[in-house]
Amino acid sequence: MFQVEYEFREEDLVHFNQMRFMQTEEYQSNIRKNRWIVPGVMTLIACFYYYYYGDIKSGGYIMVVAVLWSLFSPRIILLDVHRKILSHYTYKEKKQMFGMYTLTIDPQNPQYLLEKSPSGNNKMAWADMVRLEYGRRYVYIYLDLETALVIPVATVKSGNLEEFSKQVEKMIDRFA
Repeated sequence: MFQVEYEFREEDLVHFNQMRFMQTEEYQSNIRKNRWIVPGVMTLIACFYYYYYGDIKSGGYIMVVAVLWSLFSPRIILLDVHRKILSHYTYKEKKQMFGMYTLTIDPQNPQYLLEKSPSGNNKMAWADMVRLEYGRRYVYIYLDLETALVIPVATVKSGNLEEFSKQVEKMIDRFA
């Protein structure tokens, strides 16, 4: 029997959703706009102040704002995403989502991944799972294209995550 026990926290939920958001076209467009276009326009305005009015001080201030805008706008966008993610869930939903999880591959019931979580016990069919992905500090078991079980490596309390992950991959391939 393969089993892993871990704690799922608020920061893990935020990390997963931010990671997914950073791969969207909307995010890429916002980054392009806030990193290059807005500072570029501000640079043109700074050059106009310098060449037309001969005001190097105002042009310099505008250039400093343009550089700061370019550096800090991606962080501000991600902070806004963080806020939006957490506002989507009620207190009750958060209470049922965060806490200790136990995932079990039971040889007596091989067609399901058994999950024990704060919301109760669940059975997830291997045939319904899409893939397993390794992140730098996380392991993701995708249940569909947008939903995953997020296993933070740092909070694993018991079980061997490497062996468990390899077995999960085998089971997904076997029932796919």
